[in-house]
Amino acid sequence: MNFSGVVLAGGGGTRMGADKRFLPLGDRPLLSWTVERLRPLMDEMVLVTLDVTPFTDWNVRAVTDHFPGQGVLAGIHAGLATAYGTWALVVGGDMPLLNPALMIAMLRLTTTTDVDIIVPEWRGELEPLHALYRTATCAPAAEAALRGGKRRIVAFYPQVRVQVFPHAEIARWDPEGLSFFNVNTPDDWATARRHLGLPQNAPGVGVDADLTAADVPGDRDAPGFG
Repeated sequence: MNFSGVVLAGGGGTRMGADKRFLPLGDRPLLSWTVERLRPLMDEMVLVTLDVTPFTDWNVRAVTDHFPGQGVLAGIHAGLATAYGTWALVVGGDMPLLNPALMIAMLRLTTTTDVDIIVPEWRGELEPLHALYRTATCAPAAEAALRGGKRRIVAFYPQVRVQVFPHAEIARWDPEGLSFFNVNTPDDWATARRHLGLPQNAPGVGVDADLTAADVPGDRDAPGFG
């Protein structure tokens, strides 16, 4: 097995005022958009979450953190440690505008380069939640960082071989960098709807009207969401 898709989908979404994983975008929830953008390119799908119960019928392998409460790096570690693929493409669960052409360009690099991480750089910033990780080397490196009390996502990068996928190359496939867009606020939710070609809500009908925090289970302080 070559490629695992790892989606960090713990829960939370305090800026949204609801558990944004299940926020409706068209006829399916936000998290589903992310999963289904990845699925055609992957040999398996792994969902990292605090509670696997809501995902029993999602046709994914849902796993939980090995280091609970240690943030996004713990979520990345859980995905890498349980992935069957030689490589894992790790993304946040709130990224509905992932670009298949860009992901394919990154996947192709794994056959021509001898590194452990392929990470995009967009507008001068690394995007570790849209990165490819060689599971055999990155899982133990991430674990060592966590055991050493480090929680930054890139804490283990100095211990492995990293190749940056540059801005200019990304722009060939995704000129606006929408792949790295994530939904944190009601305005972001409206932006996602627009880019997905979904109808905008009528005045007075918004996120809170469609979904309240009481409608879904809340996994707060979870990997990949905030």
